[in-house]
Amino acid sequence: MKKMKKIALIVLMAMVAGLLFVGCRQSDRVAHNIGVEADNFNVTRRLTVINMRSDKPIFELIGNFSLKNNSTNELEVIVEVDNNVYKKHFVYLNHQYTMYVVEDVSGAYVDKYHYEVNFLPEMIQPITFTNED
Repeated sequence: MKKMKKIALIVLMAMVAGLLFVGCRQSDRVAHNIGVEADNFNVTRRLTVINMRSDKPIFELIGNFSLKNNSTNELEVIVEVDNNVYKKHFVYLNHQYTMYVVEDVSGAYVDKYHYEVNFLPEMIQPITFTNED
């Protein structure tokens, strides 16, 4: 009889656990699945960093990439450039003057291993270094 009670308890616990997951919203599951697909380099996206003082974009990356926001105000962007070949980029964010937007642009066919990085030269300030020895 004890064995039957254990089996009944296990079945009851499995049913309760199953009911907990039934309450998940479809949008939560979709958001999770899209995030997993993007981290597996299956989603073509566009990352745009915008200078909030001038309202002009200063950086743009288009391709299949994984994106993480680390604790040092940097975006870590890993791009797959060929089968099992990756490049890692860091984008520093000054939260007072920059913001970023990531768009899903997978609607059209794009070469899986193609990506673009665009620096907008009008936003890069020239610097002169001098040595006064």
